[in-house]
Amino acid sequence: MVAYLVRRILLLPIVLLGVTLLIFLMMQMVSPYKRLALYVNDNALAHTRPDQFPQLLHKYGLDRPVYEQYAKWLNDAIHGRLGYSPSAQLEVGRAVMKYLPATAELTLFSIFPLIFLAIRMGVFSAVHQNTIGDHATRIMAITGWAFPIFVFGLLVLLIFYGALGWFPPGRIGSWAEPVLRSAEYHQYTGLYTIDAVLNGNWRIFLDALRHLVLPVVTLSYVSWALILRITRSSMLESLRQDYVTTARAKGLAEKVVIQKHARRNALIPVATVAGMTVAGLMGGLVITETIFNIHGLGRFAATAALRLDIAAVLGFALFNGLVMVSANLVVDVMYALIDPRVRLG
Repeated sequence: MVAYLVRRILLLPIVLLGVTLLIFLMMQMVSPYKRLALYVNDNALAHTRPDQFPQLLHKYGLDRPVYEQYAKWLNDAIHGRLGYSPSAQLEVGRAVMKYLPATAELTLFSIFPLIFLAIRMGVFSAVHQNTIGDHATRIMAITGWAFPIFVFGLLVLLIFYGALGWFPPGRIGSWAEPVLRSAEYHQYTGLYTIDAVLNGNWRIFLDALRHLVLPVVTLSYVSWALILRITRSSMLESLRQDYVTTARAKGLAEKVVIQKHARRNALIPVATVAGMTVAGLMGGLVITETIFNIHGLGRFAATAALRLDIAAVLGFALFNGLVMVSANLVVDVMYALIDPRVRLG
């Protein structure tokens, strides 16, 4: 197990280097004058005379050979110097850290219904194949898979906020914002629910939780269908294997056969989809964050793209690549925990 993990961890820097190289090559498609936005903010560029641009290009190494530019940009990226974002009016690194907590909180509360509930329902559907419960689960999955996320999000917002007024958009009520900014309230993580618990303010916690209900339900219902269907298909295949027949022939309880033998092997392909799904959530949810007025990474990236904020877009791409590579490492570890044969590969 240790040797397996060491091999995967040693591969991580190589993969990350490939990600940075790809992002840098994409950046080369933009003219050197546009790439100055990585180092000089828009206000300074607006007051720069045309005859000063060659000096700026030389100052920041944008007139050097490509390999030297890459080495300089990689060094800046490692040290968090990703440029200035006009759309956020912050340095890109600080902008990412500012908007990350909103996306992280939404991801955290979406994991259980999105993954664990989908796996349980997928297993249930496979074990009770062709029953009413199986048919009902499959209909729910197909409906969720076919439902456009912006349609479902607007629909639940219209019903549960517009008509009933139960679950408002945003991250927190307007009454709570002065409390969050007060000197007595400490922002430990930027995640409102966790910070409220750490501050012992249960009124803030319940209000933040109330604002999370609709986006979490939207993400869960629309996104869980894929995990559910893959779990069901993989579980059905496992139930047909000889080792399951042998386990039943030995007189093992059906619960043991399902939980210990069939489900464990069925989770191998599910681990990949689940890991990449969570990574996709951490990378930002443009539509969901826009519909429910959540200022997270997805909305920040969309705004940056619309405003041609090159530094922010490249910084977001780099962050997203890091998340995906890390998620791939986690999936590899999950493989090893689920199937001991993987550790020996």
